[in-house]
Amino acid sequence: MSSKILVIDDDTAFCVMLKTFLQKRGYEVVNAFSANEAEQQIKKQFFDVVLTDIRLPDSDGLYILKLVKEISFSTSVILMTGYTDIKTAVSAMKSGAFDYVGKPINPDEILYTIQQAISKKATASNLQDKPKKINNEDLPFVRGVSEQAIMLQEHINLVGPTNMSVLIIGDSGTGKEYIAHSIHSKSKRANKPYIAVDCGAIPKDLASSEFFGHIKGSFTGAVSDKTGHFEAANGGTLFLDEVGNLSYEVQVQLLRALQERKIKPVGSNNEISVDIRVIAATNEDLYEAVKRGDFREDLYHRLNEFCIRVPKLSERHQDIMLFANYFLAQANTDLEKEVEGFDKEVIELFKDYDWPGNLREMKNIIKRSVLLSKSNLISLEVLPQEMQEAPKNVSLLSNYTKANEEEAIKQALEKANYNKSKAAKLLDIDRKTLYNKLKLYNIDL
Repeated sequence: MSSKILVIDDDTAFCVMLKTFLQKRGYEVVNAFSANEAEQQIKKQFFDVVLTDIRLPDSDGLYILKLVKEISFSTSVILMTGYTDIKTAVSAMKSGAFDYVGKPINPDEILYTIQQAISKKATASNLQDKPKKINNEDLPFVRGVSEQAIMLQEHINLVGPTNMSVLIIGDSGTGKEYIAHSIHSKSKRANKPYIAVDCGAIPKDLASSEFFGHIKGSFTGAVSDKTGHFEAANGGTLFLDEVGNLSYEVQVQLLRALQERKIKPVGSNNEISVDIRVIAATNEDLYEAVKRGDFREDLYHRLNEFCIRVPKLSERHQDIMLFANYFLAQANTDLEKEVEGFDKEVIELFKDYDWPGNLREMKNIIKRSVLLSKSNLISLEVLPQEMQEAPKNVSLLSNYTKANEEEAIKQALEKANYNKSKAAKLLDIDRKTLYNKLKLYNIDL
């Protein structure tokens, strides 16, 4: 039986073209040209994959994602997006989207992404009642050499062996999952369970069951007993990703469980004692959410015994090519290709680019480039056009402060290939001042 796909886009010609392309590959495809049409189709029949433009005339792809996850949690949602919406698409992945693809759409890329979605769905079909565990292959195991990366690692090493709750704050795609897993691996619970929960992907009505479990027959659809995330993580670590997305009612239940260290599965009269360490992550300012009344202050303080702030990729200038080469090796393995590296123009673009989607965006762009590349080096021709036209990231060079002056000087030297005159121009200072700064910060060339 062929997989069924719903393609949603208000560009009728593109939508029909994509339908024809996918039908020739053996898929059953339905088109919708608005969110309203899509909603009718989603409520009428099951789809293995929903492929939707992030911008629709009567709504957006995020509404479609929410709708799909409420009706059919196992359906994979892939977002199609232009450059300006990349950050939104990356964030949407924390709400349950499978992936995103950049426009203009490349047929081979979209076909590969759909195949991956269907393949992972088939693999997970027998495991849907088990709590999600972290997939180490998706994490960037590259520590970096920048000042920010070194400080980040120091914080991980410092808090890891303790039993403190940790709150990780950073933009979507900055590697918060990797940091959480690193903290667990350095703890005394390293050989115990590590359970990762995407809080944004849990339907509100199922939150109690997901966190605390349920017994057979406790509600409609409870056809068997279910172990909740708390019990599954007993003795180990529970990672709450995008914790700011939890509803206020669920926050109350979560706080009670953390305070009492006891849980009660839905429909059960028996309490279960649990011993867990909690690591939470968010891409929003939770303290502001507390002041707005959207997040409980007592839960905030319970989670925030130690706070780690993760820098954006564009702020880790010295680490950019380390990550790029790591993702290149990963893409070569996944796609069975042998691309050796990046040409000079691409390296310069990578260092100048703002990376609004951070590591997740870099991983996707490099994988797409490896797929499209016909030579042994990735060239500008295979990069998204929007990326080449985007404003350059010059914030640290033109607007640096005393606090980040040393880092800005190092970046300017690297960008200028260690030509002092060019570096001084980038920093908007004269050559003599640059020499004095090099002595001040003990920077050897």
